[in-house]
Amino acid sequence: MLRRFGRHLLDSLLPPQCLGCRELLRADVALCSACWSNIRFIAPPLCEACGLPFATAAGDGGLCGECLARRRLFERARAAVVYDDGSRGLILAFKRADRTDAAPVFAGWMARAGAELLGDADILAPVPLHWTRLLARKYNQAALLALAIARLCEVPAIPDLLVRRRKTPSLGRLGPTARAEAVRGAIVVHPAWTAALAGRRVLLVDDVRTTGATAEACARALLGEGAAAVDLLTLARTVRAD
Repeated sequence: MLRRFGRHLLDSLLPPQCLGCRELLRADVALCSACWSNIRFIAPPLCEACGLPFATAAGDGGLCGECLARRRLFERARAAVVYDDGSRGLILAFKRADRTDAAPVFAGWMARAGAELLGDADILAPVPLHWTRLLARKYNQAALLALAIARLCEVPAIPDLLVRRRKTPSLGRLGPTARAEAVRGAIVVHPAWTAALAGRRVLLVDDVRTTGATAEACARALLGEGAAAVDLLTLARTVRAD
């Protein structure tokens, strides 16, 4: 009762705003109808391995062409939404403009999209930031998502399981090969958690997946220290127009 009273009092003093356009909202929604309609949620049918959405059903265990052509170090990947003009502003505000209030909302989307992966996971591990970038940004958005998902799904999250020991350049404008080279050897398992990792299935958590180079670097570090398997859950992923 006290919690409900406090929430109503806070809502009366600071009315909830749409995460996208800041329009005033009811307390039980996060987006206005216009912003909600711009979000492309990812749902089946999709690639069983990487989670790429398919235009038509491909049958049980269907794989996309890229997954048929190459094997990744992480076994499965899922994302909640498509990273495009409809979601980009929301995610960049969360990532770079202190809209950390979006973390519980995004975590709910991710928990639904990654329910199967969460059911198999022993540990949640956010993709790490280098300490200089963390100092400048003030928080690791992937860690906020991992902790929020852990509260929803009761899978333990270890925010410092992985460490980025070398500062890497921004990957936004790099191609797949350059991205892979930039993060090679940059991410390691924190020595304090090596023993706890043995034989565990780890679910990596990040905000946006593009080429998957960073996730591959994380998976390589985890598997090298004894993890049984690695999956990947992101808030959003890029999807080619074709």
